[in-house]
Amino acid sequence: MAQLSRFPGIGERTATRLAYWLLRADPEVTEQIATAMLELRRGVVECEVCCDLVTESPCPRCRDESRDVGQVCVVEQPQDIPAIERGGAFHGRYHVLHGAISPLDGVSVEHLRIDALLRRLGSGQVQEIILATDPDVEGDTTALYLARLLKPLGLRTTRLAHGIAVGTEIEYADKLSLARALQNRREL
Repeated sequence: MAQLSRFPGIGERTATRLAYWLLRADPEVTEQIATAMLELRRGVVECEVCCDLVTESPCPRCRDESRDVGQVCVVEQPQDIPAIERGGAFHGRYHVLHGAISPLDGVSVEHLRIDALLRRLGSGQVQEIILATDPDVEGDTTALYLARLLKPLGLRTTRLAHGIAVGTEIEYADKLSLARALQNRREL
């Protein structure tokens, strides 16, 4: 139970439920789960191009010639890529930072995959960097740092818009989302 509670989002009660479930489950199921967890670290590598966590490097997205090499979407974590892909609107390449600048958590620029991003830009193929960091203090700090770093390179640098989610009634929108929606408004 102590080990299961180390997973993010798993508290003591959920860890207890999982432990008892594993004890009641068929031994084969428990062995399959344990084997999969052991193999997870052995079978996953970091893509030498985009820094995503994948089973082969370069990853399929970096090898896909139909993707636009001129656009690179910079995300904080590998799990951000499937979320963007589900939208179906982005057809460029990605770059994973593996975090965001957060001095309180001990995460500085040196901990992020920024050097790998700068090496990619040396090819001259990239025309636009889309900063898709989280809309929080750490994500905004990281985006601002990257925008200042990239400005001398003459690349178009954009940031995902923030604001009110589609389908949300204005009266129920939180104060920050409403303020961001007003800041990020565009002409029709």
